[in-house]
Amino acid sequence: MSDTGRDAFSQLLYPMLSPQPVVDPRVLRELAEAPLLKSAESNRLRTQAFTEHGEELITTAGEVADSFRGGGRLLAIGNGGSATSAADIVAELMSPYSGQPLPALCLTNDVAVVTGVANDVSFDDVFLRQIIAFGRAGDVVVAVSTSGNSENLIRGLREAHRRGLRTIATCGYDGGRIARETSVDHCFVVRSSSVHRIQEVQMTLYHLLLELVQRALAEETICA
Repeated sequence: MSDTGRDAFSQLLYPMLSPQPVVDPRVLRELAEAPLLKSAESNRLRTQAFTEHGEELITTAGEVADSFRGGGRLLAIGNGGSATSAADIVAELMSPYSGQPLPALCLTNDVAVVTGVANDVSFDDVFLRQIIAFGRAGDVVVAVSTSGNSENLIRGLREAHRRGLRTIATCGYDGGRIARETSVDHCFVVRSSSVHRIQEVQMTLYHLLLELVQRALAEETICA
């Protein structure tokens, strides 16, 4: 191997032993400041969301607690990153840090059902079909969406409302079509165009909602 080839191979395996390019200090400052700026923006959006939706969040928690008291279940729906939020909601209910486990289903979890309905019927119906099968009057459906415009969520929410389920959604941007749906009982909007900031604040909102639900149920247990 030539000296040039040996040097290139050595640099590949041990880059820390080779001279590194000098980075402009301004770039380093921007990289260091970026997480702080993003965190500050998330906190600003949290404050805005709590100011706009705080009272409604408390009311919604009481209604969800009433559903569980009456033997109801919670069905969570979402696409992509929002599907992981839906799964997180269900995991928090089924295996809470504190409080009692509560019955919940994430309607993105059954890959065979989701892909079967998507392939044989329509992707727009993947939640609607499951709500027809599982949904009972008095249950709760929670939809998570960044855009607020997902057709499969809208169809699922409409079917849930038609069947007497309570419908809750959290969306980004201006809330999209979901925020304008008469089939949605409560819609919590994170007014941002950044998907990352929207999802960060949505996570705070639904975790707070679940904590309020558990507190409402715990207070009833203590009083009894």
